[in-house]
Amino acid sequence: MGRVVKNLGLYLVLILLVVTMVNMFLTPEDTQKQYDEISYSQFLSELNAGHIRILQIRNNTQPGESSAAVIQGEMQNGQRFLTYGLEAGKLADKAAALGVMVTVEAPQKSTWWTSLITTLFPTLLLMGVWLYFLYNMQGGGRVMSFSRSKAKLFLDNRPKVTFDDVAGCDESKEELQEVIQFLKMPEKFTKLGAKVPHGVLLVGPPGTGKTLLARAAAGEANVPFFCASGSDFVEMFVGVGAARVRDLFAQAKRYQPCIIFIDEMDAVGRHRGAGLGGGHDEREQTLNQILVELDGFDGKGNIILIAATNRPDILDPALLRPGRFDRHITVDRPDVKGREAILKVHMKDKIFAGDVDVSVLARQTPGLVGADLENLINEAALLTARHDRDKIGMDELEEGIERVMAGPERRSRLISEKEKKIIAYHEVGHAMVAKVLPDSDPVHKISIIPRGHAALGYTLQLPEEDRFLTSRSDLMNRISILLSGRVAEELVFGDVTSGAANDLDRATQTARQMVTELGMSEKLGLVKLGGKREEIFLGRDIAEDRNYSEEVAYAIDQEVKAIIDACYARARDILSERRALMDKIASVLLERELLDGSEFDALMNGETADVQPDENVPPLPETRDDGLPRDGFLA
Repeated sequence: MGRVVKNLGLYLVLILLVVTMVNMFLTPEDTQKQYDEISYSQFLSELNAGHIRILQIRNNTQPGESSAAVIQGEMQNGQRFLTYGLEAGKLADKAAALGVMVTVEAPQKSTWWTSLITTLFPTLLLMGVWLYFLYNMQGGGRVMSFSRSKAKLFLDNRPKVTFDDVAGCDESKEELQEVIQFLKMPEKFTKLGAKVPHGVLLVGPPGTGKTLLARAAAGEANVPFFCASGSDFVEMFVGVGAARVRDLFAQAKRYQPCIIFIDEMDAVGRHRGAGLGGGHDEREQTLNQILVELDGFDGKGNIILIAATNRPDILDPALLRPGRFDRHITVDRPDVKGREAILKVHMKDKIFAGDVDVSVLARQTPGLVGADLENLINEAALLTARHDRDKIGMDELEEGIERVMAGPERRSRLISEKEKKIIAYHEVGHAMVAKVLPDSDPVHKISIIPRGHAALGYTLQLPEEDRFLTSRSDLMNRISILLSGRVAEELVFGDVTSGAANDLDRATQTARQMVTELGMSEKLGLVKLGGKREEIFLGRDIAEDRNYSEEVAYAIDQEVKAIIDACYARARDILSERRALMDKIASVLLERELLDGSEFDALMNGETADVQPDENVPPLPETRDDGLPRDGFLA
């Protein structure tokens, strides 16, 4: 009923507004249609000549006209005319003296309702609009209601997702089972005096399935589900965030038992005092209200707050203490078994060829999260459709892996033969050192086909199993492999290029981490040097505490350089001893542009290749006794 009255009032306002506009701006056009408009001088000539039979003078002023009188009439020949003139009284007397039948029309008086509309209505309209906006801003209406929560409520239309649709995070699902059981059977816990956590915080890297896990929890519990994002609470108006938090929890209490899910919690839960607004910052006021609402839950409330974030380090400590988000569930990157389970979930509704081996795909995708694996399957499906095939094969899936890891191929990029040769030797250098060094990840593919934004070529290594610990020898091997591309360029061409810029960056970062964080320097010992600031503040990511002297800083630089030099010399020895084999493999790679792991292993084992080495490649430069080239290029 209230909605009907509101719509009726809106229609009346629109009608009155249209009537006002018509009366104010529209002029009647019937006069112009019935009378021929002539000039005032012509009218006087006709009057003096006695050609006018009837004359009518109107003094009412039309909107948009001057105060001149409207003069209209009819001539002896029947022509009807219209003109405008001044001093209507004298003109009427003169026309009457000439024998013209003259009529004078008094000014029209506006009716009471016309006066009301033109004077009182604009004031009432402005007052009504002001009251309407004020009413809605206070939360009484829905239009322009800034204080209302933007959270979406799912009742019968809640997501039909269950834990069967979530794979790769079995421990996380087990942790949420208690929450589900509490929402289904609260008496099972309350009779024992147990208290279920008020808040559950899902922590993990982006794409690991935190949001999907929360939706599955709502689907398993079969309860109302409120879904919001952290950015939904903060607006340009002061106090809106706190008001929306109050409104969200007020709605949840009406639908309990229920689940509230806030995605990207770090948008409003950031450490207080981190911004420039001080204690009255709008974001902090919103966080304060969330803290109050979490503490306001009584023991009989059946409301569970689930939040997700990939930045738990910047959340306010008060938000993480027991009684608020007192259960933290880590949703980490899946291991090989988890990746296999995730792939099977995303492969349910698709058609695959018989050569597809999910276990092989799982081993080939280390470090990928659920979102990456879903994208991988979708890319393979798109490639299959592009190739006009009916089933997704292993070739499309492996191409999908490379597209996810390195980006799509860019065969249209024109690369000169010289640069192509440099890229080939660079990538072969990486692959050969990785093959020779013990305990290194096996080479899966070598390519000199440009991919993605800046990759001119790549060497793909895939581990045979997931690793959770890294030894000093593993890190030294990794640095040697990174530097081997630069070594190959120097050995073969006697010059170096900018293609190793990213390799040098990663090698230096690894070496410095070994010295300052992992205690892998014999000279500096088991000491952690430097570290990130504990407090969260503006610019935290670009600041670092230096808890050591300038002498120690110099020693750190020397140790980092020593590690880099040792790894460079090791890679140089490996490639120098196998120069002929490097020429052979590079020639094959130049011809085919792509070598898989089995082909590379065959070449490394001395099997003959169809393509002969390029005779134009310069020979190995002469070396000095210390192993450095005579042309002066240093490691």
